[in-house]
Amino acid sequence: MATSKRTLPLKPRQFSAWQWVIAGGVLGLVVALIAFAPSRWLAAWVAGASGGQVSLPDARGSIWSGSSQLALSGGAGSQGATAMPGRLNWQLGPAWRGFEMMAQAPCCMAQPLRISVRLGWGGAVLVVQDHTSDWPAGLLAGLGTPWNTIAAQGNLTVASKGLSLEWAEGRFSMAGSLQIDALEMASRLSTVNPIGSYRLLLEGGPTVRLKVQTLQGSLQLSGEGQWVGGRLRFDGVASAPVERQDALSNLLNIIGRREGVRSIIKVG
Repeated sequence: MATSKRTLPLKPRQFSAWQWVIAGGVLGLVVALIAFAPSRWLAAWVAGASGGQVSLPDARGSIWSGSSQLALSGGAGSQGATAMPGRLNWQLGPAWRGFEMMAQAPCCMAQPLRISVRLGWGGAVLVVQDHTSDWPAGLLAGLGTPWNTIAAQGNLTVASKGLSLEWAEGRFSMAGSLQIDALEMASRLSTVNPIGSYRLLLEGGPTVRLKVQTLQGSLQLSGEGQWVGGRLRFDGVASAPVERQDALSNLLNIIGRREGVRSIIKVG
């Protein structure tokens, strides 16, 4: 007759007082790292995400409440950068399924910029509250060629309306619009001052479209494009009236490929 072995119930593991102290210390350290994460961590992420074209030098405070300068450059290996006047201040906090951010640049924003990010399975949605700000066009010189050669001067008015960006299953989509008005622009390549005012309009939808038009001025710019497969395809043209062609010739040569009195702009 076979004898059965009696199985003894497993006893729950007992932690010693020292193990509880160590566990509590580790948990406290993690909470402290999150609560007091330095602002330079955010600066490192911004630089990496933008390929080095956007940086936050002289970052102070924490990820959650801090300030820095805002600078543009040509990216990795670039020899120069341009910084906005004054500092950029931010507040970052958790929200349902994501986080919210408020940014304020006294030099260029009449009202704070508010952004919310919602995280989900396999994607994220970034929503920008309707906003308008004004920036010096000289910032663009930091992006390198051709902006450092053009050395644009003037004012950039940036306005968003219903703007949201979504990443889902490896695909990008955009809703709403982003409009940039380049007003009273000038360049060291031309004696004409100003050369004109221009509008760049980015519109979301099934296909993200880009449109450039001249509001006024001697240098005439126009063009349309769209993002196809994550890449921009754009066709445009630049021209000048006969009496201004000599004064604007250098700019026309830089902007695109010369065909007689016009410059052809083609991307993608």
